[in-house]
Amino acid sequence: MSECFNRTGKGNIKCIFFSEFHTTAGPKVTFQVPENYVLKDVFDAVSVYIIPKTELHNKVITVNALDYKILGYPVAIDSHIYPRNSLIFNVCFVCDGSSRTVQYETVIRKLSGYLVGLEVECQFLSKEETKCQLPQIMERILIELNNNGICTIPINESNTIYLRVVPASQDPPLVEDHHVPVFFNRTAFVASQWDLTTQQILPFIDGFNHIAKIAAETDVEISLVKACIQNMVYYGVVTLIPIFQYSNVYTVTPNIQQLAEDKSLQEECLKYIGRPGNLPNFRDVFTLYCGLAPGTTVRDLCIRFNPHTMHVDERKLIQFGIIKGYIRRLHKYPIRLMSDALTNKKYKTLSKYFNGLHSYDEICCKTGLRHHELEERVESDPGVVVCWK
Repeated sequence: MSECFNRTGKGNIKCIFFSEFHTTAGPKVTFQVPENYVLKDVFDAVSVYIIPKTELHNKVITVNALDYKILGYPVAIDSHIYPRNSLIFNVCFVCDGSSRTVQYETVIRKLSGYLVGLEVECQFLSKEETKCQLPQIMERILIELNNNGICTIPINESNTIYLRVVPASQDPPLVEDHHVPVFFNRTAFVASQWDLTTQQILPFIDGFNHIAKIAAETDVEISLVKACIQNMVYYGVVTLIPIFQYSNVYTVTPNIQQLAEDKSLQEECLKYIGRPGNLPNFRDVFTLYCGLAPGTTVRDLCIRFNPHTMHVDERKLIQFGIIKGYIRRLHKYPIRLMSDALTNKKYKTLSKYFNGLHSYDEICCKTGLRHHELEERVESDPGVVVCWK
């Protein structure tokens, strides 16, 4: 469960406190672990959100103030057995103000549900002889969630608290027409576990076909293809890389140092990019990577070194470098500098893309132009310049 918590301490739970509405004193902290972590003046400043109005009951509330991030789930149990006919409480997690806490939202909701169940069943919170167990329970939750991301705490013969921190995944990136999906590990992929649409497009995910081409060749609506690929990106099955063309320009990143120093990465690289039956020499491969620079296209590199004689598949060379982050693509973004009124009429339809926000790849996919056709149109228009980035 090491993935469920941060060993540096950032994002860990610093304190757990139990707050309730007292019939005479109003909102107050009844118990907290460790003691005095949340001072009275801090609690008083945010108490309106800890013990809030009825409209905010049974909702996850996050308060980020005074260098604290407090996560709670206020609950009210209505019954004639309580003073004012209601028991209002909130058990809260406290983290550093800069911490990410979304992973604790389901945990705090579930913990509150356990306490409601215990109260309804045996008045666990309203009887002092059982309520006094809360500090010990909260301490175990604090320690076990921080250390293991999971805790199991027996309460009585019929009740046990089970809590687990599930890592919050980031939203997958938007999938565009010009993106190229490529498998991380095709052999480990089990097609039968996926929906029929995903199974239909699988044969066309080869690391070179872009989304628009996959949709056209499979006769599947492009929005469905995007949804399938986005789902596969979310689960770490595929990643997205730029379209490969011999006119592309790439440059190395600082991560190339990892490849130079790690023998296992070198072996993985040689197996990935080597032509069938022959493994290239790593020195040649590293020379090819270092030959990628601004102003040098893949075609230029091939003319200079002839990767075929080195037993290197140049397309796999680029693909591996992009996936691992050893190289990155330099994209071209056309920008119009003068008014459309001065532009050749036959190029008017392209003008909306010449604002520095659309790359050549994206424009070609959306307009159906070939790369060299777009290049000719941009070069012949004196009002358009190209930004590389």
